[in-house]
Amino acid sequence: MTSVLVLGGSGFVGRHVCEALNRAGVNVTVPTRRLPARSVQMLPMVSVVQADVHDPQQLAALVRGHDAVVNLVAILHGNRAAFEQVHVLLARSLAQACIDEGVKRLVHVSALGADLHGPSMYQRSKAQGEAALQTGVVHGLQLTVLRPSVIFGEDDAFMNLFAKLQAIAPLVPLAGATTRFQPVWVQDVARAIVHSLQQRSSIGQVYELVGPQVFTLQQLVEQAGAWSGHVRWVFALPQPVAYVQALLMELMPGPPLMSRDNLASMQSDNVASGHLPGLRELGVAHATALAAIFPKP
Repeated sequence: MTSVLVLGGSGFVGRHVCEALNRAGVNVTVPTRRLPARSVQMLPMVSVVQADVHDPQQLAALVRGHDAVVNLVAILHGNRAAFEQVHVLLARSLAQACIDEGVKRLVHVSALGADLHGPSMYQRSKAQGEAALQTGVVHGLQLTVLRPSVIFGEDDAFMNLFAKLQAIAPLVPLAGATTRFQPVWVQDVARAIVHSLQQRSSIGQVYELVGPQVFTLQQLVEQAGAWSGHVRWVFALPQPVAYVQALLMELMPGPPLMSRDNLASMQSDNVASGHLPGLRELGVAHATALAAIFPKP
């Protein structure tokens, strides 16, 4: 394996994946709609090209000539049409492009909780995307699916967001406070992706990528506050009030901190089922704890 196309390579997880591939001596192509993509352009073995991956013709041209593809493209917020385009239609186009261009190897990053019958559009569309890619397997597509829990890191938009919120807010009314998560370090995820590409034993497998500890959302928010030195009172909102809060946040400009679909996702815990292989089987013997990256003072 000498060349890999990374869709979503300029994002939070993508930057770490590109760095890990760079260290492994792999040439990487990262498409982006807007140049420059400074987050990865300085890496010596990364080429950034301007392209729209949602255009099937452009996607086929991008796939052509690579040994493998990593798909990291995802959204957390949006309407039904947006989730369909990003999680389902792109996966379908990608499977077809790989088949047409003779690129058999594909590592797809889905999400823990992906479920065709899940309570949220996000969960259902993630599962539909996996199903769309599985249709390519009968045509020779060598697919690996990774399902991470919430991904954390020094430059994430999760712990840092709650830390910034508590720096300005006197208290935090929290929806979904009791939902459990098993957060996983971004560099462990990146290592797992590289390992998946390098080891044929991962072909045809689905992996759950999780960290060593389970937290409620309230505990995670409190950890972010303690780490940033802004300890605040975090209290759980009743479900009807949480729904109204999420609706109001959707009406505000910019990406919402919490949407009604996010709230629906949190009807089920985001932890490993224990029935699928995980990080250990992908070369990460000891998953990194949250406190190693976000220590309390």
